[in-house]
Amino acid sequence: MYIEMNAKEMSNIMNMQPQLDMDLENKYLLLTPGPLSTSATVRRAMQKDWCTWDQEYNSLVQDIRSRLVNLATSQPEKYTAVLMQGNGSFAVESVLGSAIPRDGKILIINNGAYGARMVQMARCLNIEVVELNYLETQTPDLQEIERVLEDKTISHVACVHCETTTGILNPIQDIGRLVKAAGKIWIVDAMSSFGGVPMDMAELEIDFLISSANKCIQGVPGFGFILAKRDCLEACKGLARSVSLDLYDQWNTMEQHNGKWRFTSPTHVVRAFYQALLELETEGGVAARYQRYLQNQQTLSKGMQQLGFELVLGEECSQSPIITTFLYPTAEKFSFQSFYETLKKSGYIIYPGKVTDLNCFRIGNIGEVYIQDIEGLLAAIASYCENHLNQAVTA
Repeated sequence: MYIEMNAKEMSNIMNMQPQLDMDLENKYLLLTPGPLSTSATVRRAMQKDWCTWDQEYNSLVQDIRSRLVNLATSQPEKYTAVLMQGNGSFAVESVLGSAIPRDGKILIINNGAYGARMVQMARCLNIEVVELNYLETQTPDLQEIERVLEDKTISHVACVHCETTTGILNPIQDIGRLVKAAGKIWIVDAMSSFGGVPMDMAELEIDFLISSANKCIQGVPGFGFILAKRDCLEACKGLARSVSLDLYDQWNTMEQHNGKWRFTSPTHVVRAFYQALLELETEGGVAARYQRYLQNQQTLSKGMQQLGFELVLGEECSQSPIITTFLYPTAEKFSFQSFYETLKKSGYIIYPGKVTDLNCFRIGNIGEVYIQDIEGLLAAIASYCENHLNQAVTA
């Protein structure tokens, strides 16, 4: 139906435009595990429309796939990349639903919300699951994993690398050695670590690695991606339990049609991701970004402890440079909602806690975040403690 507008209505719409443009500027920093704060140039890259049949666009997709493989390993000829619409969980479910045959059986090592989500997915897909559960603040037990892997019917093993429930970094190198020694397919959810923590898929013997556009590459939400050994991916043909999440079919279409997606792709997100990849390269690659994240995390951790906040993870756990979890202060006046809103007004967004039976909150260290931002956050938290708790926080 055609709707006519009079001059006054059109004028009102046009007068709204400056306000819309102003709203494109970030009012606060996202100190979260993703979506995260992106650069102005990444956001600007989305200000153009693309046709999914256009050669220029599809060549961009192919370039992204190649760059991802080269980021992932020193042996790129053995690996390939697939982009999958949706968020990271879509990509995880795509792998679980496409890589495991009907008579397959998966061991899932679970010490957080995202390991638990994989278990939920596998059961929904009617995949037989062996679940090794650990506390969210506990590193998986290698001896127990080795013992469970003696089960010859287990065909696949999956684990989250950086479990952002707490910020723990699981020992995927040690686990991977056990997995491959037992002759199993090794699946790693590197959602919140790929691009921000140095790793080589060949050295780690990973068969499928899963991540997302809006994590350490510092793009925006809209698609996930899977890096896989070519022979393992080819073995997925005909196994998918879903049409839209068919990993092999998605890969084969991109291979045969020069980067074409099977279904409508998030064109603006793809262009932003390409810009983010270029900016990662300019920064000095994964090693340089890791050092920035690490400095952010160490400065945050030290500063928060000086203010009296206590870390959730003990020294026996490997703390990632991605996100850090802190216990609530002991002061009775403390309210997380008040704390959150006060920091938001100061220009910082933090995350509520996700650990079972612990009152805690999380602060991310990734994205377009630098040491001066962390120092500004610490100053804002110190001010909150003084003004709202009437004292410096004591653990």
